[in-house]
Amino acid sequence: MTARVLATIGLLVFGLLIPVLEVNDTHVFNMDWPQHARFHNVWQLLTNTGLAALGLWLVWVRGQIGLAAAIGGWVMASVVIAHGLGPVYDGSVTYEGGTELALAGLPFGVVVPLVAVLLFAAAAWRDRRAR
Repeated sequence: MTARVLATIGLLVFGLLIPVLEVNDTHVFNMDWPQHARFHNVWQLLTNTGLAALGLWLVWVRGQIGLAAAIGGWVMASVVIAHGLGPVYDGSVTYEGGTELALAGLPFGVVVPLVAVLLFAAAAWRDRRAR
């Protein structure tokens, strides 16, 4: 796959897939969550969607795949880091009371961002080699 396609797939993970998965009654419309937590969730979704749109523009209009990969890589790596820090702030990537698919002991909500990080790394590497 080309660097542009790899970066695009990674950008669509947090710019489209995650918002689709979170605008529902387990996240944005979860009345068990404090209003302030729902506010932060919507803020995060809007910020990430905006960053993904910026990344797509960088990739397809400006040809700046490395910068788009750095931005997208940080957004997705942050999910993995937040999962690792979960015990510090008593947070979890899995929805309380819900079931979560896992791969190699990692929740799917960590596996997908980790794959996206790898896509961004591959995109940056391929772009750098092409230059």
